[in-house]
Amino acid sequence: MEPEPSPGTTMGVEEEFLLVDPVTGRTAPAAGAVLQRAGEHRWAGTGGGFHPELPTTQVEAATGVCRTLAGLRAQLRHGRARLAGAARAEGLALLSSGTPPMDGPSPPFTPGDRFARMAAAYGTLLDGYQASGCHVHIGVPGGGDLAVAVVGHLRPWLPALLAITVNSPFARGRDTGHAAHRMLEITRFPGGGVPPWCASAADHDRRVAALVDAGVLVDATMTFWLARPSPHLPTVEVRAADAAATADEAVLQAALTRGLVRTALTSLAAGREADPADPQLCAAALWTAARHGMDGPALDPRTGRTLPAWDLFGLLLELIAPALEDTGDLTEVRDLAAAVRRAGTGADRQRRAARAGLPAAVGELARHTADGTLTGTPEKQGDDQDEWGACERVPQPDDTRTTEEP
Repeated sequence: MEPEPSPGTTMGVEEEFLLVDPVTGRTAPAAGAVLQRAGEHRWAGTGGGFHPELPTTQVEAATGVCRTLAGLRAQLRHGRARLAGAARAEGLALLSSGTPPMDGPSPPFTPGDRFARMAAAYGTLLDGYQASGCHVHIGVPGGGDLAVAVVGHLRPWLPALLAITVNSPFARGRDTGHAAHRMLEITRFPGGGVPPWCASAADHDRRVAALVDAGVLVDATMTFWLARPSPHLPTVEVRAADAAATADEAVLQAALTRGLVRTALTSLAAGREADPADPQLCAAALWTAARHGMDGPALDPRTGRTLPAWDLFGLLLELIAPALEDTGDLTEVRDLAAAVRRAGTGADRQRRAARAGLPAAVGELARHTADGTLTGTPEKQGDDQDEWGACERVPQPDDTRTTEEP
């Protein structure tokens, strides 16, 4: 029998995808048929699986427990390939985008008691809601006070995790002016955004219970916070990222998250508790990341200082460098971040493709979703090099986790 892994060692990722008509680009309510065709996940024995979501236009692929970036990438690509193939067999395409680019009717909800209670609780707030994210789980066995303390350390960095993955500039057939419109949709819900600072697991549970008692959450497993102790697994779950345009970008998000968790664990072991960053600054930083992604200013909630987004990302990498060196993933993470620097974020690439019309952007998204590989484009090279040079003085993230239902 294998020994239980130490905290911050294992990881897993849940990816939410949209099903679209490849001709019109509109979402299609065919989750049931696609999931039936997809069958069982190859890593079902370690937690991998394919699942429905609230709207019938959305499906999820969850990896099993992973310990290496290579293993995680293999599972991510497997999940995407199986779902993309099942979608094609139904005459559809699989799309990894934080929001559907094209306009269309509000989709029906997946049958089930919990989904029905959600629909009853939120009413028209759920009309057309099809937000898709990339959820990362990092193993923190025992949960409780330790998991809550880790989340406290993550709070000020959640906007930076969003900024590098922004991938939802379009919604209802138009450019929203935001790089991550998905975040605006999520933060409409009560208990959304950056979580509050909690002194203990008991404090966390009291806050959740108060929201449930007020009727704004269906149950205690359903907070909308972007980081939380998982209610089902021995993990910390981070849900800041838009649906990753490619599997490589999902790997990068998982590596950054694991690096942050391992860094938090090191700090806590040394007796350094998280500084309770101002909640208004955290909310402002999140909005700024959703608005600009990596192509504008960023707000550091720890200091209240505005700086270029890539400079803030450099500070993040500098912070987690020892954790990444410890796991041997620094070079790969640096390469992945540099590829985003060259190619642009998912939002950048959607907007470039949309110059030929939104259907072209949908087609490009579908190709990258199935392919899973991030490659640079000449259009993003050149005058970015000086800013990226500042980021290169610091390092980059690593890998390994455990999976759960959102």
